[in-house]
Amino acid sequence: MDPAPAPSRRRGDPVMSTMARFAKYTSLVLASIVVLVPLVVVLFAAFKTHAEYHTTGPLTPPRNWLNVGNFVTAWNDGHMLRGFWNTTVILVVSLTGTVAVGTLAAYAISRFVFPFKRLVLGLFLVAALVPGVTTQVATYQIVKSMGLVNTPWSAIVLFMGTDIVSIYIFIQFMQSIPRSLDQAAMLDGANRFTVYRRIVLPLMKPAIATVVIIKGIAVYNEFYIPFLYMRSPDLTVISTALFRFKGPYGAQWETIAACTMIVILPTVVVFLLLQRFIYNGITAGATK
Repeated sequence: MDPAPAPSRRRGDPVMSTMARFAKYTSLVLASIVVLVPLVVVLFAAFKTHAEYHTTGPLTPPRNWLNVGNFVTAWNDGHMLRGFWNTTVILVVSLTGTVAVGTLAAYAISRFVFPFKRLVLGLFLVAALVPGVTTQVATYQIVKSMGLVNTPWSAIVLFMGTDIVSIYIFIQFMQSIPRSLDQAAMLDGANRFTVYRRIVLPLMKPAIATVVIIKGIAVYNEFYIPFLYMRSPDLTVISTALFRFKGPYGAQWETIAACTMIVILPTVVVFLLLQRFIYNGITAGATK
């Protein structure tokens, strides 16, 4: 007896498929609008005069796109060149220290067996969950007792010492590196530090790139720490430069908008050039 013919596979409902595509593209359009509208408002405001800013709507284009007076005022009166230099110094030293401390801590936790190892990991997790605002009084007293207030080292030390997330990223990625590589190198006479420097560290480039980009953007945009610990005019960074145009009797919003566009431009360029490293690093660190 011939077997019964298998039922034909039903094709997807064209109506449901069309609705799914419509919902997908609608959500993408709405998300793009939410992200781009604030940037468009800031861009329009940067090219408006003071009178035009207060008499037109936020989405009204400026009458003169060649009006660069706000950018000149922002660059000169905001001391943007000094701000970029101070930000670059703090950024480079902080990222170098974060990578060094984070990879060494991750290597010790991942490769060594020592008492209270789980307790250390638990304390790292607790430190990451505690809101930073709740410890600001104690943190300020510690930084002040070290004599670091009104010096770039106050921001550098805080940026290096509060990055628990980076350590977890390094630990997650390091667990995907086979221990057999360490053992083979040690059989050839290498010590632990040589294994870390010559084998483990080069293999962690995707994770390092991820941490550098994410941490770099966070340090670049940080306002609270520089504003609280570096009040000297010579220690202006790009985030506190924006605050120069906010006074007790009002704010020069069109100049602040121009200053914001100057600050945003390097971040956008760097992110567009290095965004693939973020995805590669996260994907590589998520697979074991």
